[in-house]
Formats: sequence, C-alpha cells, structure tokens
Amino acid sequence: MKELRFFIPILFLLAACGPTEKEPYIFQASDMDKHMEVLASDEFEGRMPFSAGEEKTIQYLEDQFKLFGLEPGNGNSYYQDVPLASVTSIAAPTMTVSSADETITLEGKKDYVIWTQRTEEISFEDAEIVFVGFGIVAPEYGWNDYKNIDVKGKIAMMLVNDPGFGTEDETFFKGNTMTYYGRWTYKYEEAIRQGALGVLIVHNTIPAGYGFNVVQNRWNAEQLYLDDRQEENYKLGFEGWVTLPTANKLFEMAGMNEREMLAKARKADFQAISMNLNASSSLTVDAKYDVSKNVIAKIEGATRPNEYIIYTAHWDHLGIGTPDETGDSIYNGALDNASGTAALLALAKGFSESERPERTLVFLAVTAEEQGLWGSLYYALNPVFPKEQTVANINMDGVNPYGSMKDVSVIGQGQSELEDLLDVELKKVGRYASPDPTPTAGYYFRSDHFSFAKVGIPALYFQNGIDHVEKGKEYGQQKEDEYVQLYYHKPSDAYDPETWDFSGAVDDVQLLYNIGMNLGNSEIWPGWKDGSEFKAIREGYMKK
Repeated sequence: MKELRFFIPILFLLAACGPTEKEPYIFQASDMDKHMEVLASDEFEGRMPFSAGEEKTIQYLEDQFKLFGLEPGNGNSYYQDVPLASVTSIAAPTMTVSSADETITLEGKKDYVIWTQRTEEISFEDAEIVFVGFGIVAPEYGWNDYKNIDVKGKIAMMLVNDPGFGTEDETFFKGNTMTYYGRWTYKYEEAIRQGALGVLIVHNTIPAGYGFNVVQNRWNAEQLYLDDRQEENYKLGFEGWVTLPTANKLFEMAGMNEREMLAKARKADFQAISMNLNASSSLTVDAKYDVSKNVIAKIEGATRPNEYIIYTAHWDHLGIGTPDETGDSIYNGALDNASGTAALLALAKGFSESERPERTLVFLAVTAEEQGLWGSLYYALNPVFPKEQTVANINMDGVNPYGSMKDVSVIGQGQSELEDLLDVELKKVGRYASPDPTPTAGYYFRSDHFSFAKVGIPALYFQNGIDHVEKGKEYGQQKEDEYVQLYYHKPSDAYDPETWDFSGAVDDVQLLYNIGMNLGNSEIWPGWKDGSEFKAIREGYMKK
C-alpha cells in the first residue's frame, strides 16, 4: 500500500508539471446556468429522493455525462445504489410536561419538534427530563457531560453548539468555531451511546446558525436514513428540538435559570441534573424502504488511473412541502444545490475538453444530503474507488450568484493541506482565502466533504467570499445574510437569472478546475494538518 507522502515539495512539483497539448479550459457562465435552470425548474419537483424528481434528475445527469464523453464510474453503470429508509413520523399535536406543582401543554411545531428513526410507534408517559449541559463526551478536553448520571430511558435536554461558543477563547474547544461536538448529529449519536429515550436540543438562532423555521421543516415530514435493517443498532425513541422560550419555561418549572445553567454547563466539572420534570407524548410511524442513486462518472487518468480525485455535489433538495406565503410549495433548491450540481457538470465538460491528467478524475453527484449526508456517507462506507487510492475530495455546495469576489471563504480553514493548493491558485489571480465568516454554524459538518473526512480522505470545501470586487465586504455579507433569512430551505430559493451575476461563480469554478488539473498531474498526496481530528485516521491506513 502506498505510503503517505509529505506536502513539503508542493511548489516544486507543481512547477515540474509539464505542458499539455490542449489549452486549459476557460469557463463561462453558459457552462452552468442552463443546467441550473433545468435542475431548479418546477418540472423537477424539488429533486426529492424517491420522487419523480429524482428520476428526472439522475437521468439528466447521466445524459450530460454521456454527452461530454465521460465513462461510467461504477463498472458499466453511471449509478451507485443507495438503500434508504423513508420514515414519516406523525407526532401527537401536543406534549405535556409536569412537575410536582404544575402541568403545562406544549404545542407541537410551535414550541418543539420531534421525530424518530425507529419504524414502530413510539409512546412515552412521564419520562424523566435530565439536563445534560451540552451533551458532550470529549476525552481530549477532559469533558464528560454524562458523568455520574444514567439517562437510560430518560429524555436528555441539552444546549446547542459547544462550550467554546461565546468565550472568544480559541483554545477552549475551538472558541466560536463549532467543533463536531457542537453539531446536532453528534449530540444524537452520543445520546444513543448513553441509551437515552430521547433528546431535546434547546434552539438558539445564533449558536445554531439558522432559525427555528429550518427545524420546523422536520415536523411530521418524511425523512431519509440509511437502510440498516441488517444491523443491530439502538435508535433513540425520538430526536428533537425545543425553542428557547419553551426551554426557559421548563427551566423555570424546574427552579432553574437558563443563564446560570449555561454558565455551569461551560465548566468541565458540570454535573448533569434531573429537572424533576416528566414528559408525555407519542408518535406514529410510516416506514418505507427504497433505493436512491448516486450518479458517478469518470475521466480515466492517462498514466496513473488507479489514483483518484473525486469532485462531489449533492443533486437532491427538499421536494414539495409546506407552501410559503405566496402559495409556492416546490422547494426548487436553485442555489442549494442545483448550482453546485451545475458546477459539477461544468467541470466534467471542462475536463473532457482538456488534456487528460495523469490521475483519474471522478464526478460524483450524491443523493440525500439534505436528509443527513446519506449519499456521500454511503459512498464513503462503500467506496467504488478505495480510500487508500483516493487522493482528495473537492466538494461544491452552492455557487456565488453575487458577482466577483476578492476572496473565497474556506470552510474548516486549517484542516487540510488542500488549502495550500487553493492558496497557490488564488495568488495567481490576485485573490485570497478568508476564514469561514460564520464559524459558529458548523458548516464543515454540514456538507458532503465531511463524509470523506470521516474516513480520512483529505477534503476541500469553500464557499463564495464576501469581499465583493466593486461593493466591498459589507455588501457581500449583506447578500449572505439575505440568503439565510429569505431563501435558505424555502420555496423562494428559485432560479433567478434577472438578478444573479455568475461572474464570481465562473471565477470559483475555474479555481476548482485548476486545482484538480494541477493535482491530477502531480505526485502530491495531500494530508491533514496538525491539529486536525482526521489526521490520525488517514495516516493509520496510509502507512500500513
């Protein structure tokens, strides 16, 4: 097996890459916008897995890959089956919570949202609620919020994000940069390990990184999970969130103060405590099983075809759901992520018209990202191309529709040596890399590159920057904030050629192309930087 190589000679190796017979591909907006218009059209019904929208989407992607002359990426097929469970939880409309002195009734969707991964009816009566701080067990920080308490059969209520948020101390967890311990998926995973009946995360918009309306989309909605019927896996009776005002009511009933609890929870000696509250509610469940598809194509390397660079974008979105104030119920997902998928197709076309690099380029459009990164996780656990032979993952989730930017925002800056390759290309065109402008939101754990990182494959993911070439940073930040408030996961995220300016998207796709071409013609094996939690995983199997 190939040894992990160090990254020191990067500039020398890049300079040593010989000229190609064909000129590098120069991208234009027309390479992307036509794909975006099709994929984000009402005809594609929001591209929900298991829907007619999926069938149209994956057929469109296959047709385009064939048109560009790309080979099937999975043997003779352009598809990788992803077995999924579709679970629709119908929660009772209310939840009652009682103390020794009073009982209150919480209203579902308004005050809380719950769902389940289980496939049988769930009913709980007078289940004890335990406050477990941030719900974290992190040995490297000497941290265990579950010490000295048994939550089996109980409801664990916990705070969003991690203890470092709001401290401005980058040595405490990672300060305002969310660690994986602050991500809601981790909190459910740890509660499963602890045997809890259910979880209620206290929602707070700033540390969560999004409004409660995003959580409300899960109320009585179909959700997808990997089909693990062949495995013996414990699942929580329910997963869920409560609003901050609701949590404050519960703290008050328990004789606690939310601010005092937050202060205590930020200390390693925090002790979880029973709130002396008991909750009752139920869920009915409808489970179906089906197979969705990852779409995969490749351009085989000219001299080292068994070394792989994988470009990814998720093709799915939220389908048809709750109508907005205009009556629109189709969640078209134009920026999230018809745009990233369009960029993936643009790159496939660009590379198909370029001199083949020495390494193989893989173009992977994954399913079910919106439901939990399931398509990319399934690929990472069941790779078509071995992880030991996979050089890097380069991920796209949304392109820049606001015009040219001086910067790009590197998500998870400081993680991967791929960032050094990015810096080389940025400097060539007078641009620069800036850190994630909203590190509290944990975007590093919210897109498909994370599935590759979890198995040790170095991954690069950047978003459009905010330093607008003509209008400056204030304008760029304003546009980012507007997107989160007005368009993110809403029917309003629709194709809008009248106001969008794709010049910045073209700049960024050109960067992604240049990085892939240079890496594809080099002998560099990027690694993880010191301090990355993924470094040991990669080195563990690359040095065998």
